[in-house]
Amino acid sequence: MSPHHDRLRALRQHLADSRLDGFVVPLTDEHMSEYVGSYARRLEWLTGFQGSAGTAVVLTDSAAIFTDGRYTLQVREQVDAADWAYVEVPATSVAAWLGEHAPAGARIGYDPWLHTCGWVSDARAALAARGGDLVAVDTNPIDAVWADRPQPSAAVLRVQDDALAGQSAAAKRGEVADWLMAKGADAAVLAALDSIAWTFNVRGDDVSHTPVALAYALVHADGTADLFVAPEKMSEAVAQHLGNAVRVHDRAAFASALGGLAGKRVAVDPERAVAAIFEQLEAGGATILAERDPTVLPRAQKNPAEVAGHRAAQRRDGAVMVRFLRWIEAEAPKGELTEIAASDYLQHLREAAGAVDLSFDSISATGAHGASPHYKADAQSNARIEPGQLYLIDSGGQWADGTTDITRVIPVGEPTAEMRDRFTRVLKGHIALATAVFPQGTVGAQLDTLARAPLWAAGLDFAHGTGHGVGAYLSVHEGPQRIAKPNYPGGGPMEPLRAGMILSNEPGYYKAGEYGIRIENLLLVVAAEVHGAEQPMLAFETLTFAPIERSLIEPALLSVEERHWLNAYHAQVLDLLGPGLTGDERAWLLGKCGPI
Repeated sequence: MSPHHDRLRALRQHLADSRLDGFVVPLTDEHMSEYVGSYARRLEWLTGFQGSAGTAVVLTDSAAIFTDGRYTLQVREQVDAADWAYVEVPATSVAAWLGEHAPAGARIGYDPWLHTCGWVSDARAALAARGGDLVAVDTNPIDAVWADRPQPSAAVLRVQDDALAGQSAAAKRGEVADWLMAKGADAAVLAALDSIAWTFNVRGDDVSHTPVALAYALVHADGTADLFVAPEKMSEAVAQHLGNAVRVHDRAAFASALGGLAGKRVAVDPERAVAAIFEQLEAGGATILAERDPTVLPRAQKNPAEVAGHRAAQRRDGAVMVRFLRWIEAEAPKGELTEIAASDYLQHLREAAGAVDLSFDSISATGAHGASPHYKADAQSNARIEPGQLYLIDSGGQWADGTTDITRVIPVGEPTAEMRDRFTRVLKGHIALATAVFPQGTVGAQLDTLARAPLWAAGLDFAHGTGHGVGAYLSVHEGPQRIAKPNYPGGGPMEPLRAGMILSNEPGYYKAGEYGIRIENLLLVVAAEVHGAEQPMLAFETLTFAPIERSLIEPALLSVEERHWLNAYHAQVLDLLGPGLTGDERAWLLGKCGPI
């Protein structure tokens, strides 16, 4: 039996001892993070699933794992069908599934530090219809049976220089204070790790590939703040940076501090703060204002310093990608290179160029593995990159002045006519989005169709969003903006796009069992000058520069305008990256960027 089967059995025994008929295991942590520290990877420990979005439900005699279309193939490869049923969201929700499958009168446990109030309300209502009850646990049952569970990171906080941040932490707190005064509120709870890092101009190493630290914060209407962070994570430099207006407490004191806000009007984000925070405030006598985290929009709309930093980071990252693409073009046809060896070399190149970290685990996928959009190579799956395949590399870097994310596809040998057709359709969608001009107030869901239309024309589509927000040396997946279908899991497509937001542009195509294609650049939302316009207009500026493989393009499928865009883009790649390359690298890049 696998270790995951034994872990499931141990969890069921613990639940029985605790008089529970089931338990819900989300992927997230107590900050509603997408990427979590090793101590919080309960879903992966229990099931083996390594994706970045998912939930499991364990009942006495059955269990199910819930994932969206990005992980249809991956979940089946990593999670044993003998123990787990595969359920796809949003077609079915966890609450709805519980309402259908939980035994009548069942007591289903949940950890209130890992779920939102909205989820708790939905699940409780679904169970109540069957005479059941949703039961908050004081200690997470996974932690009770996870004998070698890692401890939370003790890494020390780092100061993010004001020159890179573009605004001092005091000024940011002042803007939150103004927002609180306008709302008639006394304080705001900040629970999202990237919100705290951005507000206080600090960074950390507590979550793999995301430079944040485990902390909570209360920002008050007078501009002062309380920061709750483990004492060992503080340094004298960080203390001086925070100043006297920020009172520092142990992170363990956060829950009791919430209970001490009696009579205060406290703003809390119902999407980014867990149910336990609301419960502690209510128990302590605070008046809760359900409001979006006031730092979300300012963080998403990058200021000039953040934009300049991102452009500089992209130039360095683009040069790295040129070196990598040139190298893999020479090495892959030999048939000896593996997926992990390729991504390791790319990581080496980024680190040699000064990157602080990767921005996520690289998706290094050859052949059939490319058809799983969020594939992650491991010792068991690590495949050789062989002639006749398409090799997909989706990767990014955390640079001190910006966060990057780029996907390119390389043919190993001669691509088939079908591969070129699909690649060109993906490229046409990519260009359509990159060149879009749209009025202020437009939401991502309205633009999503542009990227899919060339695929739809051939009866094709892809099962992931077209674009996600990106942070400024923060999370590679940042809200609230997103370009996706209206019903895309996780929300976001209905957020109006605003100048200063950075999003990815990554349409794709995936043929199960054969190959995957995705072309990804990052875009900056900018004001657009449109002659005769009767309202303010917006457009995109492409920020990512690296060659798009010309041998995969079927020129006959491109319009004159699309060819012009591609040729102009490759001219920019040469202009921006050429001066930083060696003579041999420039010569190679010149060949890749010739007009089509």
